[in-house]
Amino acid sequence: MIKTIVRVLRRGGLGVLLAFSFSLGGFAQEPARDLKSDVLEWVDELDASSLAKRKAAENALIQAGPDVLQYLPENKTGMSIEASERLTRVRKALFSLRTQTEVESLGISVRLGDAKTVGEALEAISRDSGIEFEFDGDESTAIQAVATPLTFWHALDLVLDQANLDINFYGGDRETLQIVRREPDRPSRVDSAAYTGVYRIEPTSVNSRRVLNRPKLSALNISMEISWEPKTTPIGLTIPIAQLRGKLDDGAMLKPQESGETIDIATNSEIAFSEFYLPMQLPAGQPREIESLSGVIKAILPGKRQTFELLLSEPGKDVKLDAMQVTLEQVRKNGAIHEVRVAVTLDDAGRSLESHRQWIFENSAYVKRADGSRADHLGYEVYRQTANGVGIGYLFDLGDSVGESTLVYESPTAVVSNEVSFVLQDIRLP
Repeated sequence: MIKTIVRVLRRGGLGVLLAFSFSLGGFAQEPARDLKSDVLEWVDELDASSLAKRKAAENALIQAGPDVLQYLPENKTGMSIEASERLTRVRKALFSLRTQTEVESLGISVRLGDAKTVGEALEAISRDSGIEFEFDGDESTAIQAVATPLTFWHALDLVLDQANLDINFYGGDRETLQIVRREPDRPSRVDSAAYTGVYRIEPTSVNSRRVLNRPKLSALNISMEISWEPKTTPIGLTIPIAQLRGKLDDGAMLKPQESGETIDIATNSEIAFSEFYLPMQLPAGQPREIESLSGVIKAILPGKRQTFELLLSEPGKDVKLDAMQVTLEQVRKNGAIHEVRVAVTLDDAGRSLESHRQWIFENSAYVKRADGSRADHLGYEVYRQTANGVGIGYLFDLGDSVGESTLVYESPTAVVSNEVSFVLQDIRLP
């Protein structure tokens, strides 16, 4: 049978801001003062006559942490240009801090506990990660769990190895992994892989080429598979070539080819893995294996996914959550089809909206009718692209009138740069 384990929400929240007492540029805090009152006072002080007080107020708002965001005013009547600029810097700093905290917490920690079977182990992983599994094999297969908390991929690999199972990435989706029978000669997943951050990285093949009349074309290419935690699709995933380092079992160093600056890896939110290869120089000797191979994985990781809702009867309205703003620009009827034009902008978008904007187009967008039914879009067209946003026209079959229908748009509302290192060991050579 096919078993889908119900996903469980992971831990959330950013913690509690404790009452404190300190002196900062004239701001004396009482132990039990209300944070909202403090924030409103500091916002007022952004327009203080003293430069020292204005700077202190800005610093105090930032140091109080991301919980301050809920109390910051969007606009304050009579606020000076300087105070408005300070408030913008505060909001930017706190968004960045909150997103960084969210991304750092994305690495799932799994406790297998006293799981004794494959079914129990998959249920434990699902409980801690929110990821579902499709599995039509024997759930009663015995496994031996470990008490130590493990990363998502390490825990899953440990279970799959003991039950001779594997993953078919093409059979799942953003929140589901399909578990299948392992090929007879498939080596241990745990022994083959390296785990770092939200990633699992594994070499799959090594090909060497010696060009006798043009030695510079000789090469050693290592095919790789990289997986990330489902629901955490990286944006702009790259590996800097210059930072690749290898050591061979004969003591020589394995160096990368001079073939460019980075290895760009394609990502897709529906499939939690991708394939690429590492271009290395062909060794001069006759080594039998690569003892170690290290490098760095760089990416932009999405923060928390949130939901925007906009009434189709109110073009021009917008909703801003965190660093993202979604604006319903226009609803145009063409026969039975309605084109819903939406502008999506992101503060401090950086590289996430340069050449890596595909993640925006993969976001979920649908219409919720007044009766609660759902209409999925029939396609979309990009009608505008800027450094910090896009304009997307979604096509819907909504009948004669949009009525009280609502556009629902789901997206991560902030992104943050992320960098982790990896080390692979004992890679056999041809």
